[in-house]
Amino acid sequence: MADTGVVETLLQRIEKVDGGADSQEVAASLGVDHQVIVGAVKSLQTLGDVISAELRSSKHWELTEEGTEIAEQGSHEARVFNSIPLEGLPQAELMKLSFGKIGFSKAMSNKWIRVDKSHDGGPRIFRTVESIHDQVREKLLLAKRGDAARLDEKEKNELKKRKLLAEVTVKSYWITKGNSFSTTVTKQETERTRRPFKPYNFEAMGVAPDCGHLHPLMKVRTQFRQIFLEMGFSEMPTNNFIESSFWNFDSLFQPQQHPARDQHDTFFLSDPSLAHHFPMDYLERVKKVHSEGGYGSQGYKYDWKMEEAQKNILRTHTTAVSARMLYKLAQQEKFTPVKYFSIDRVFRNETLDATHLAEFHQIEGVVADYGLTLGDLMGVLHQFFTKLGITKLRFKPAYNPYTEPSMEVFSYHEGLKKWVEVGNSGVFRPEMLLPMGLPEDVSVIAWGLSLERPTMIKYGINNIRELVGHKVNLQMVYDSPICRLDS
Repeated sequence: MADTGVVETLLQRIEKVDGGADSQEVAASLGVDHQVIVGAVKSLQTLGDVISAELRSSKHWELTEEGTEIAEQGSHEARVFNSIPLEGLPQAELMKLSFGKIGFSKAMSNKWIRVDKSHDGGPRIFRTVESIHDQVREKLLLAKRGDAARLDEKEKNELKKRKLLAEVTVKSYWITKGNSFSTTVTKQETERTRRPFKPYNFEAMGVAPDCGHLHPLMKVRTQFRQIFLEMGFSEMPTNNFIESSFWNFDSLFQPQQHPARDQHDTFFLSDPSLAHHFPMDYLERVKKVHSEGGYGSQGYKYDWKMEEAQKNILRTHTTAVSARMLYKLAQQEKFTPVKYFSIDRVFRNETLDATHLAEFHQIEGVVADYGLTLGDLMGVLHQFFTKLGITKLRFKPAYNPYTEPSMEVFSYHEGLKKWVEVGNSGVFRPEMLLPMGLPEDVSVIAWGLSLERPTMIKYGINNIRELVGHKVNLQMVYDSPICRLDS
């Protein structure tokens, strides 16, 4: 409740007046802030019909901070005039004064001063009249005394335009006696009632705690990773986005004149532009199989160039990582079968549209063992896609530079009622594996797909730019449920 002393003083003031009292006038007479009286009024209103308070609003004119200064010291133009002696004043000196610039233009408009630009020593300002009448100050003094009504609208608007005068809306209460009026305030007793506690609902949901939220891509990535781990795969290290053309293309038996190695398909680095550290004996074998052939292949019969293999790029596929891992595997004294997988970003100089970005994620699986065949590849793919909830598969022959045979993987889409491509696969060529040093009877099967496409299907997103990039709706990230693939 408001200060009891102020409340009782207000009640005594209302008792003495006939008709009522204005809260602004009461605050002024008591020497307190108006909000103190407003608080007292609201406190009295909570006690019943002690007083009646009608909210009123009125407008009046008040001097701004600059207007108050002018009312005390004079207008800028008058102060400029008074600063100029009879012999004149250099314009540069006048402009150093705080009121110089504004006062100069106003005094010139009033024709109180003139500028002699041909004077020796630079432009000089002289008075053109003997005395002036500071009407601006007189008008502001009227407004300060509360006589702004004596000014016409044009004068008020001119002062308002100069930000010397402001129209203020004042809200106040007109306070009169109520039917239960009294000059003393009795504190009401708090009413106590015995009520039983509401029974606890132990099934009610609590308030969700503030926390971070995984992006839909990361949720689906976690599910894919779990599937690979359940199938006994080991994750490959894919933390090098920058790759040399040798590991990205040459080691995969992809010729140096292949269109995928052009600038319109690949991002080349300018600094550092070249790689320098390679396993040279392996590099020589790769060079030979490209330019001369070998291992039962005639090769591509072209002049293989070291400078092309040295060019640094943003990797176009994670198969470059698979090549490094297979080469590392070949250096072991005794070959052991392995199953590798990776899920990470790759980069291609694509034209951006609703389904393509220059940066996306590739999912890749690799199995190396003795005597693997195309049938083994189909079997692993059936097992892998069944865990994704995809059971209807078809395989179509395809061409890849580093796999032979190669197959595109199609699945029947129940919503679209047609077969759609879901991945690519194949058996790595001997021209890729044998230069690494792997045994001749070891085969390597591999397959890959993107992460973005199944994520878009899972979360009903039609435009890939709404999933990745600056157009992503953060509320979508917050609201997206946990990803559970129907396995």
